[in-house]
Amino acid sequence: MTICNPIRPLRLAALFAGAVSAICMTTVSASAQGIPLLQDTETERTLRSYEDPILKAAGLDPNAVKMYIVNDQSLNAFAAEGQNIFVNAGLFIQLRTPNELKGVLAHETGHIAGGHLSRGSDAIRKASIPMLLSLAAAIAAAVAGAGQASTALIMGGQTLAQAQFNQFSRAQEATADQMGQKYLRDTHQSGEGMVHVFERMADERARATAHPDQYASDHPADRDRVMSLQTVADSSPYANVTDTPEEQHEFDMIKAKVIGYLKPVPDVLALYPPKNQSKPARYARAMAYMRQPQLKLALAEIESLVKEEPNNPYFYEMLGQIYVQMSHPEQGIAPYQKSVDILPDAPELRVALATAQLATENKGLAQPAVDNLKIALQQNDDDPFAWYEAAKGYSALGNEPMADLATAERYYAASDARTLVFAQRAMKQLPEGSADWQRASDIVAIVTPILKKER
Repeated sequence: MTICNPIRPLRLAALFAGAVSAICMTTVSASAQGIPLLQDTETERTLRSYEDPILKAAGLDPNAVKMYIVNDQSLNAFAAEGQNIFVNAGLFIQLRTPNELKGVLAHETGHIAGGHLSRGSDAIRKASIPMLLSLAAAIAAAVAGAGQASTALIMGGQTLAQAQFNQFSRAQEATADQMGQKYLRDTHQSGEGMVHVFERMADERARATAHPDQYASDHPADRDRVMSLQTVADSSPYANVTDTPEEQHEFDMIKAKVIGYLKPVPDVLALYPPKNQSKPARYARAMAYMRQPQLKLALAEIESLVKEEPNNPYFYEMLGQIYVQMSHPEQGIAPYQKSVDILPDAPELRVALATAQLATENKGLAQPAVDNLKIALQQNDDDPFAWYEAAKGYSALGNEPMADLATAERYYAASDARTLVFAQRAMKQLPEGSADWQRASDIVAIVTPILKKER
């Protein structure tokens, strides 16, 4: 599990939890917000196994929907234009069952299938009209010398605009609830998990505000929402379907892993004390001990898991990560290689293996590292860190033109203006007409007009 760079700029709409404070905050740039993301193959693949059947039930192409894990421990998820779903790590920490998380995903899928993101932009524009009219009236009042009146007009316009947008948003939320329940029913899953999540959110909101104003909220009145969801969930022929023991164990393992990585170490050890010898507990402690760092304790925990499950690629991944993060990269190569052998189509595992190979500073491992990175980048060419490691690998091989091209790709993936400098430098050194030269030329052609426009 690693922290990765913020994603490329996207238009986001926070549609699951928490009312927005102003019209202008309902859609924001992800890069401007600096949304911190987590990368973890095990967690991402589990999310996909939950979400893909729901997407198919909604008539959406799973390959067209991207999912991201946000490094945030709050109970939240949201959808974004371009068919993107963002899931906070806090969902794994705070939720108890896979069915609860599936309920959240079904709700967010309802927003995408319902076209709420594009319609939300229209609603924002319409809601801005009262504010603009109030602003015009306020300017006239100010010119006439009525300063207090102009302030009141501006505030009144903002309040009216917010109320107008919230009314639209509440309708969307209720629709997404109903659509999500339908998708769960169509995939033979219970809707109880969604009910439990919103019930918990209702309790939290009730504690946060003693006198909630339903008209000041962009979500349906909490208790009414829970009652409506409960009625629909109870009517499903799959209302009593529960997660299998295997599904629950998988969820518990990821929950432990996320807690071990994000929570303060004393909290991790309180939740999973050494006397608890369950697999989730040892998984969490291995991650926590790695962070302290305590090499022997971390190795003891993860090696016990490897011994019990010798074909689990994620245990070997953590073993490799422990060695690399504790400055023993040469010992991390073998377990990382084992994880790649078991799961060859996981680009993040190959990047981790290549990182360990390059960290040894053994020139004999530079070419194998570059080879691994090439495969990983064929599978996912949108990873700035992988391009960074590729640049290091090419430099170690003395291939500076390709190092420049890899650096250009790195900055391109991160929407960084430095892309152009390195792409132009690569073009000057690479053989004209070659595939790599053409790629550098394409980047220059794409980026140049964008930078000119921004300037």
